This record gives sequence, C-alpha cells and structure tokens, in this order.
Amino acid sequence: MSGIHHDNRMIFLPDFCNVRMVFIVVILAQLLSFILALGPQVPSGERWFQLSLISLFIQWVALTDCALLCLLRPYLQRASDTIVALASMMVVVVVTLVISEISFIISREFAMESLLPSSWHSEFLLRNLAISVIIAAIALRYFYVQNQLRQSIEARAQARIQALQARIRPHFLFNSMNTIASLTRTEPALAEEIVEDLADLFRVSLQTDEQEVRLSDELQLCQRYLHIEQARLDSRLQIDWSLQNGNDTIKVPALSLQPLLENAIYHGIEPRVDGGVIHIGSQVDGDRLCLSVRNPIPPPSARSTHSSHHMALQNIRDRLAVLYGDQGDLRIERDDNQFTAKLIIPIQRQESPS
Repeated sequence: MSGIHHDNRMIFLPDFCNVRMVFIVVILAQLLSFILALGPQVPSGERWFQLSLISLFIQWVALTDCALLCLLRPYLQRASDTIVALASMMVVVVVTLVISEISFIISREFAMESLLPSSWHSEFLLRNLAISVIIAAIALRYFYVQNQLRQSIEARAQARIQALQARIRPHFLFNSMNTIASLTRTEPALAEEIVEDLADLFRVSLQTDEQEVRLSDELQLCQRYLHIEQARLDSRLQIDWSLQNGNDTIKVPALSLQPLLENAIYHGIEPRVDGGVIHIGSQVDGDRLCLSVRNPIPPPSARSTHSSHHMALQNIRDRLAVLYGDQGDLRIERDDNQFTAKLIIPIQRQESPS
C-alpha cells in the first residue's frame, strides 16, 4: 500500500476520534455479532444469551481498537501507508488476543465453563484472531481504496478549478492597456494606479494555492477592477453598492464576483450609448451567502452577440459545482430592462479578522 507521500498528506485511515466514525463502528460490530450468533445451531432460548455475549466481546474489541487508533493517529500521520497498515493490524491482533484471554479467564471465574471449556482455549483464541485479521484486512483495504479514490477526485477537481480560473478574457487586457496608454501623458498618476490595479488582478488570477478567499478580499479586487473600467468608461459606468454588514470573513471562491462584473460591463454597459448603473449586493440567507450583480439590458439593436457571455456564466457554474457540489449555484433572472446574476455560496467556515 505504498503511495506518494507529502509533508501534509493525510493517512488513509478514517478519524476514529470522530464520534460519527465510532458510531459507525459500533453499528457494524453489532451486525457482525448477529451474523456470528446466527451461525451455530443452538436452541432459540440460548441464542439470545449467546448473542449478548458475542456482542459484548466484539464491542469491547471494536471500541478498544478505535481508542488505540485514535491515540496513535498523530504518530501514524507521519508514517508511510505500509507502516500505517501494519500498525493498525498489530493493534487489532493484540487487542483481540488480550480481550479473548480476559474473556476466557472471566468464564473460569464465573463458572461458565459450559460455554468455554478449558479444551477450547487455543481454538477460541485462534478463531477470534482469524476473524479479526480477516475483517481488519478487508477494512484496511476498503479505507485505502477509498482514500486513493478521494485523492484522485480532489486532484482532478483542483486541476479543473485551476484551468477554469486561468481563463482571462483577452479583450479586458487589451482595453486596459489602451486605457493606460491614453492616460500616460494626460494623467500619469491615474495611469500608475491603473497599472497597480491590473497587476493585482493578474496576481490573483494566477494564484493556484488558494481557491477560496474572504469576501472582503474579493470585494477589494472587484473595486480595483471597477476602478480600471471607470477610468475607461468615465461617467457611462456607475456603481451602486448594497452590501450587508458583518459578512466580510465569509469564504467565497476567488475570482467569482469579478467575472460577473466584467460580464455586466461588457454586455450591459458598453453597448449602451448612455451607459448605466450596475447594482452589487450581498445578503446572508440562513446558511447561504447570496451575491448579486444587476445591470441594464441594452436595446436589441445594441446587444452583444458574443458567445463569451454564456461561457463566463458556465465557467462560474463549473467552479461552484467543483467546490460545493449542489450546494452552490448561479441563478440568472432577466426581464425586459434588467439582467441579474446571483451567486449562491454555502457558508462553510469563517475566519476572525486579522
């Protein structure tokens, strides 16, 4: 079970310190107890008593294994997959032998020799050991395969996010460079600001190590982008902010709101001779954050026919699906005068402001 190792890799064993995982182990142990109790042909009256003893024994073994693997987890996290598997198997073997021996001694002390005759000592130990080893081997193999599958899915998702995030619309770069060139002689200070804003935009777009950022960081990036566009479009572009307070630390996908603003300017503001207003809003609804961008729809004769409109929206949908599954969404609302795009993002974790 050797694999590729990294300093921050996770071991393939599940977290047996987790209450949910312990509960699953208890349920599976009880199902095994039923199976073993149904095997021997014994009178129905004795079967329930036998089931109770088998259940007690298996739960002892299972819970002790969980406790030891929980305690060993910090040490196993630095070991190879092979060492983790061997250590886990050793824990199961030792715990099974110790509890089997204790059970056999208790049966002698409480005069239950009819259940475990002295002649069954070796057979009892070997039988329990064989069952434990077989089940542990199956479980370890299952955990390993599941971990490999999860890592493969995460790797593909990461690569897909990076590919989607790396798409930068060329016309924006060209327009920005033209704006900078036109401002260089007339307003050099403003041209310098635009260069800095553009550099920040590209720095974020080229980052691959952080797929989520704080909402405040995404909004700051959007302000830099809008600063560039307002220098180009002047009074034709107006912005109306309607942001709910207290949401700055909520995590959102990096470069998720900025493409919607770019889309609104490219398809809603630029085609209009008199420009228009873009409304930007944020609101928390239960355990979800809703970010909205609303822009005017130009008359049919001036509307853009570029397919990039739909590509940009599909790009965002794909990124939300990779990051949040069906919990994230991009909703589109449209009427005769307004086009609204709403980002629905689950609130998964928050950070304290630094």
